[in-house]
Amino acid sequence: MSRLALIAAALVVLGSPAVADERTPATAAAPIPAGAAERAQYDRADPLTRSVFWGRQNEINPSDLVAGVKAAQALRELGQFDQAATLAQSVLLTQPSNVEAMLEVGRAHIARGQAFYGIGPLEQARALAPNDWRPLSLLGVAYTQVRRIEDGKAAWNEGLRLSRDNPDILTNAAMALTAQGDAPGGELLLRRAVAQPGATLKTQLNLALVLGLQGNMGEAEQIVRRALPPEAADRNLAWLREKTAAGAAAPVPVQTDGASPAMARTWGSLQGQ
Repeated sequence: MSRLALIAAALVVLGSPAVADERTPATAAAPIPAGAAERAQYDRADPLTRSVFWGRQNEINPSDLVAGVKAAQALRELGQFDQAATLAQSVLLTQPSNVEAMLEVGRAHIARGQAFYGIGPLEQARALAPNDWRPLSLLGVAYTQVRRIEDGKAAWNEGLRLSRDNPDILTNAAMALTAQGDAPGGELLLRRAVAQPGATLKTQLNLALVLGLQGNMGEAEQIVRRALPPEAADRNLAWLREKTAAGAAAPVPVQTDGASPAMARTWGSLQGQ
């Protein structure tokens, strides 16, 4: 074989790997947003699972504003109030008229004990959705937290005009009265709330709390034991007896439709959280 032929053969052999190395690697398939059925399934999951799922959906598609709001809600339920407020606020940067995001901003700021910063978004939500009782219910909590007591009462009264005997509004107003030292008034509203078809476990357990703080441990225990498993009931009743025996009730937090910091750290266990 001539020298030129040998060189050509060598070039072919040595050149093959170089050609192979220059091949473009296969591009990984882009993640696909979950379908309606999967999203509905995760909506029923616990807060941690929901925070992971909805956070991932928000990463896949940052313009998925539903995912952003739901991720913020899950973070709030996990007690990550600052992150929840930030994420909900980021939704409003994209869609300034998103009422659900405004409500979640309000809830997060109330939960972190900084309701003042949630009042603006909640008032905007009230203006955008004048027939929705939820902004009014939350505004009652926020106003009360910043000591605008009469404004809080007015918001709840307006909410009850839109949604008569709404158990969430009645519960919020009842816990506000109790926190202000009017436990009997709070009890009356809570009894009215638990009589409604839409009353939740939270409402029943808040009635037990207010009854126990007034020394009516018998009825309080009946409610708690109907609502919670034995071990959880024992823990919470022990907590309530301790507060009653001490002669001074722990500060009673005004509720939202999510737990406040005080609620999460004390009476939160009574809510089965």
